[in-house]
Amino acid sequence: MDRSVFAERRRRVAEALRAAGGGLALLPTAPERPRNRDTLYPFRADSYFWYLTGFGEPEAWLAIDDEGHSTLWCRPRDPEREIWDGVRLGPEAAPEALGVDRALPIETLDEQLPTLLSGRPAVWWPFGVHEGLEARIARWIEAVRAKERQGAEPPRAQRDLTALLDEMRLVKDAAEQATMRRAAQISARAHARAMQRSAAWLREAPGQTWREYHLEAELLHEFRRQGAQAPAYPSIVAAGANACILHYAAGDAPLAPGELVLVDAGCELDGYASDITRTFPCDGRFTGPQRELYELVRAAQEAAIAATHPGARQRDAHHAAVRVLAQGMLELGLLSRERHGSLDDVIEKAAYRQFYMHGTGHWLGLDVHDVGSYMQEDEPAVEQPDGLGGRVVKKPSRILQPGMVVTIEPGLYVRPAEGVPEHYWHVGIRIEDDALVTPEGCELLTRGVPVHPDEIEALMRDASERPTA
Repeated sequence: MDRSVFAERRRRVAEALRAAGGGLALLPTAPERPRNRDTLYPFRADSYFWYLTGFGEPEAWLAIDDEGHSTLWCRPRDPEREIWDGVRLGPEAAPEALGVDRALPIETLDEQLPTLLSGRPAVWWPFGVHEGLEARIARWIEAVRAKERQGAEPPRAQRDLTALLDEMRLVKDAAEQATMRRAAQISARAHARAMQRSAAWLREAPGQTWREYHLEAELLHEFRRQGAQAPAYPSIVAAGANACILHYAAGDAPLAPGELVLVDAGCELDGYASDITRTFPCDGRFTGPQRELYELVRAAQEAAIAATHPGARQRDAHHAAVRVLAQGMLELGLLSRERHGSLDDVIEKAAYRQFYMHGTGHWLGLDVHDVGSYMQEDEPAVEQPDGLGGRVVKKPSRILQPGMVVTIEPGLYVRPAEGVPEHYWHVGIRIEDDALVTPEGCELLTRGVPVHPDEIEALMRDASERPTA
């Protein structure tokens, strides 16, 4: 993204500080974390910090005052360390490269912060995000307080910066939308590749055992081949009965003819996540019972998509999906009318949760489960169903507006149980797409990979050892 995008975001932060009475906003990036011994996990910048700077090096801080001035602290250039770890931007080049007003060596942070804090009515920082940050800010405030006789004035209030930034991040600007669109395209190609590979393997090398981790490798290959930096979250590749485990990690279970495989995977591109789930037959052809359940989930997703538009509430998509799923459970015999009653009874008592136990979507952005309140905070709390068969008093669900991005991901997970038709046992299905709310409705960013079962079968039927480019 162009540096002007980040400058505009910092300007908006300063404007919000002024509107709230003034102050200084402080934000560190994420720490480097050891994986084992002298090996670190791959570094990823803190999402809030990246949102305001676009700066991806560790050991960095940002300060924004209510007049709009921004100060960055970062590691200085170090020819010796750069041989080992790579070239650093350095404080001399940072103002030009990032558009901040000034940049200082990270070693001066403790020296500079008390001066910056003096005379500010409040200090804003992200509560509950960075371990030890509260204590460090307390020391800086104490250093200001120690000089009160010399005219220093410590902040009298501390405010949560995340509350301000979450609202900004919830509505994506044009640059964010473009990045998320590209991330979705990359992930869709990876899913199509996985579908084609699975069919080709089972058709052309039937005597060889192909496993979940083989498909995971195809996903990762396509992510990097298309320029994504990393997976946005650990990929779920769940074959057969493993698809009934919601957060199953790709393991070594075989891809078997006649079974489904559920793949929940998405790449991260320039900090932004994509999130797609597709369920498809390992050998490229749905069985009759599999198709029945799949079509039910697909109908539930279509109902949820229709409920995703400006003015609707975020939870409306879930309610729409649940109604379709619950009706289908009764019609297919997963739930019996004699035991569970009517459709409204099934929903009121949450009997559907035997087969559908999660929500239908979440915010998506810099984090795969992105920030932003799911409730409409300016409305009073009301009594409503809690989704577990009871009632709860809380604020209504958030009203959708253009620029918000949500996932739409109904599912159905059938474990063996008394009264459940055996031909549905061990079948887990989820279909997930990323939806950008637009003035007209919503744009599905991830339909570069098919959803209709006939289209999935056609893609897999045409597969060869050379998957979709």
